[in-house]
Amino acid sequence: MIALGLMSGTSMDGIDAAIVTTDGERVVSTGPWATYPYEPALRAELAAVVEAAENADPGALGALETALTDANAAAVLALLRDNGLSSSDIDIVGFHGQTVLHRPDRRVTRQLGDGGRLARAIGIDVVNDFRSADVAAGGQGAPFAPLYHLALAKGLERPLAVLNLGGVANVTYIGTGGPDDVLAFDTGPGNAMIDDWVAGHTGRRFDEDGRLAAAGTPDRGRLARLLAHGYFALAPPKSLDRNDFSAAALAGLSTADGAATLTAFAAAAIARGRAHLPAPPKRWLVGGGGRHNA
Repeated sequence: MIALGLMSGTSMDGIDAAIVTTDGERVVSTGPWATYPYEPALRAELAAVVEAAENADPGALGALETALTDANAAAVLALLRDNGLSSSDIDIVGFHGQTVLHRPDRRVTRQLGDGGRLARAIGIDVVNDFRSADVAAGGQGAPFAPLYHLALAKGLERPLAVLNLGGVANVTYIGTGGPDDVLAFDTGPGNAMIDDWVAGHTGRRFDEDGRLAAAGTPDRGRLARLLAHGYFALAPPKSLDRNDFSAAALAGLSTADGAATLTAFAAAAIARGRAHLPAPPKRWLVGGGGRHNA
């Protein structure tokens, strides 16, 4: 089966599109991929909805969902066109959509994206709304990538940890006990808080290559207050909304020191997460945009 996946993460920077050949359990081969940045106006609308998702007007969400879906359709057609492919070459499209609210403790999660509209636009069968049933049944609905990590990790020495540094950071632990020996959870904030801090203080969308944070000094007192959040003591499975943590504790810091403190916060949260792993991993694989901030 040839599948095309569409993903838009909590960093809200755009649409990742990738093609794989799979037998349903293994990634047989990888194909073309690309990232299509959101247009500034669409990203601004999404950011505004995320900030007020619990009180968002359903009519406004519907219009935004249409725009988001059409942007994903354009991404699919561009990926196919740029690689000499057509809709008939793809068996299935997986469409995650854009998360605007994630409250599994209240059995609520909301991803914008109209699978039917996308299927009609691209002429390919679409699977979407991956999280809702799990959350409604009391699950976390996140992180989303563990089974893909498991498929990619076949043949690698275990135990193995796969760390994704997205807007929210998450880890997948793959143990030695067979295909069900998998544990995954959000470790804490990743890029989202840093991005928001940098945008609010400089107008730039992110801290490119971590240069701003590297020029600053983490404030240890404020870092300790951030790490006192009760989330870190919870046993997995567990997951986060993009806005579960506030940067209010950083008020008064310089732009560089704030970026450094938030970067240290993300790293310390990952370190805390290691205590929840069943055994020390023999290897860590690190992905996501935050890997460039090392």
